[in-house]
Amino acid sequence: MKKVIFAILLGSTSLWGGAQNVLDSTISNQSIRFNTTEIDYGTIPQHSDGSRYFEFINTGSNPLILTNVVASCGCTATEWPREPIKPGEKGTITVKYNTAIVGTFRKSIRVFTNSGNEPVLLIIKGEIKPIDSTSNQK
Repeated sequence: MKKVIFAILLGSTSLWGGAQNVLDSTISNQSIRFNTTEIDYGTIPQHSDGSRYFEFINTGSNPLILTNVVASCGCTATEWPREPIKPGEKGTITVKYNTAIVGTFRKSIRVFTNSGNEPVLLIIKGEIKPIDSTSNQK
């Protein structure tokens, strides 16, 4: 009886190891490629539209899942697709910087996927100029 239990445990352990290898190889076949990883807003007026878009494509052979998209500070909001992106399909990550904040900025956004352990780093940068309140007075 002990030999049977040992054989079952040994067999299930090798099956789990084999399943893990298949899972690892599936993940390594997935990939994400961005058209650009840096967007320069240039110099824009305060309170202007702070939305910009990072387009990407799934260049892998399996569905791509964005597991998290994290901005470096609360001044930047993000929106990203929650559904899997099929091989060859495109997606968009929307980044919105708070343009009420005057001055130069450089912020990073980390994109985590099921295609690897390292996040993709996206950058937004630019300068927000204050609106001249005296020019609106008569």
